[in-house]
Amino acid sequence: MSVPEVKLSHYSTEHQKALDSFVLPEDQIKFTALPNKYTEVEEGQHRIVILNNSKPVGFFLLHATARVKDYSDNPKAMLLTSLSINQAAQGKGVAKQAMTQLREFVKREFPSCDELVLAVNHKNIAAQKLYEKVDFQDTGRRVYGPIGEQFVMSSEVG
Repeated sequence: MSVPEVKLSHYSTEHQKALDSFVLPEDQIKFTALPNKYTEVEEGQHRIVILNNSKPVGFFLLHATARVKDYSDNPKAMLLTSLSINQAAQGKGVAKQAMTQLREFVKREFPSCDELVLAVNHKNIAAQKLYEKVDFQDTGRRVYGPIGEQFVMSSEVG
């Protein structure tokens, strides 16, 4: 199996058609949102596209908004939400490579950020394992989302 060539990129309109075609398995759709939900974003929200050989295969949002305060007391933290990998690209290590590159990407693109935080549903074991593999730690903080308890995880940048 060939290793995917994964790169993180800021959203561009040229990515939209591929993002609109994303499909997720039923067991994942309850935990995240498809990229086509984010055709409009507010100030402080940044759409990030995961490219594999220059083709959009994944997506997430980075927030530098007031919403971050629900997850961290650090004024320099950013919140990661809505990570999804198109079903056709799953199982190839794309998410792990993307999350491995995340800290360097944030350091370069958002130099004032020194912490990344996220919330993962307590039932979403696959996502929890992914985040642990790329050095996110359970903070002990809990928030409640539409389908129950979420673990707040954190990773230092820099």
